[in-house]
Amino acid sequence: MRYRTVIVDDHPIVISGIAGLLTDLNNIEIVKKFESGIALLDYIEDHHVDLILMDIFLPVINGVDLCKTIKQKHPKIVIIGMSSQSERSLVMQFIQNGGNGYILKNASFDEFKDCIYKAIDGEIVFSEEVKTIISQPLSEDLERIPALSRRERDIALLLSQGKSTQEIADDLFLSFLTVQTHRRNILQKYKMKNVAELIAFLLKNNMMN
Repeated sequence: MRYRTVIVDDHPIVISGIAGLLTDLNNIEIVKKFESGIALLDYIEDHHVDLILMDIFLPVINGVDLCKTIKQKHPKIVIIGMSSQSERSLVMQFIQNGGNGYILKNASFDEFKDCIYKAIDGEIVFSEEVKTIISQPLSEDLERIPALSRRERDIALLLSQGKSTQEIADDLFLSFLTVQTHRRNILQKYKMKNVAELIAFLLKNNMMN
């Protein structure tokens, strides 16, 4: 059986690299490549797909939300998240939303191949570095407040200064969509409705130091 596979990443060079690696796998057929989740959603409505390799930080709709949306309609599609970030809360949220695995983009080809085959066989898969992070016990109890990543802290600090998403993007040399995605993820992580609530919460818990 050949597994009809789609790659979704907003960086064409990443798509090309992953596609190049997977051409050596006889039973993986790359049927489409997308740079946005919206295009992917449109495609899977009319085309059969077995496997999706998906970037976590996508424009408009991030990979964590996209995974949940797809799984609600197409639970049999195997979805593996790809990212350069291995933050525990991000990994766990992706898996909770139905993801079948989480691979860091710096993983070796053998890791990619092993994870893909195991996910197809029904396992929840992680690249080695991700396994290490999620297997570490929490320092306190399960109700511990998740920490901000370095990038999230940078963005939160600038938000607390009243800066807009575009101003933050300019200051940190990031794209508008990248900052927008981080901003949304921070709000979701702490279950806050808006930036004002978020900043008040972070300050109260001494997380902006």
